[in-house]
Amino acid sequence: MSKESNKQPHKSTSSASMKAKELQDLIDFIAKSGLNKVNIETEEFKISVQREPNTKVVSSYSAAPAAPQPAGAPAPAPAPAPAAPGAAPAAPAATNHVALKAPMIGTFYRSSSPESPLFVNVGDLVEKGQVICIIEAMKLFNEIEAEASGRVVKALVENATPVEYDQPLFLIEPM
Repeated sequence: MSKESNKQPHKSTSSASMKAKELQDLIDFIAKSGLNKVNIETEEFKISVQREPNTKVVSSYSAAPAAPQPAGAPAPAPAPAPAAPGAAPAAPAATNHVALKAPMIGTFYRSSSPESPLFVNVGDLVEKGQVICIIEAMKLFNEIEAEASGRVVKALVENATPVEYDQPLFLIEPM
């Protein structure tokens, strides 16, 4: 690989080659995390990664016109970490309720923006595949979908709080 012109700042000289590695690391992270769909869009690129359960990851990448971006590129994705031993999630009741669990570590949001309505409220009926919350991880907003149809019985996590991998987010009564 040849180096870029010395006229550009150091952080920009390797951004193209670093992005390819970071994207591959991100795709690998997503594949290991168990997520089925992730869409990422910045000023520089748009990426969509989608897979069906028990299949390989399929991804598409399209570069947008290059625009100078003051913030440095994000670090490569770390491997998923197990839940912290001190953070024991609340166990669901012994009823027929199913816990929708966090597929990753990040910040939990119940709506797409502070001005937007909540994706779901306690008592709402949800369909399999319906977006019910968002988890932000490494500045990526991941839509979390209902795994089965049912009624939301309880929200177990407060809005805008950190969550651990496999932490229960909602209790859902299957229908």
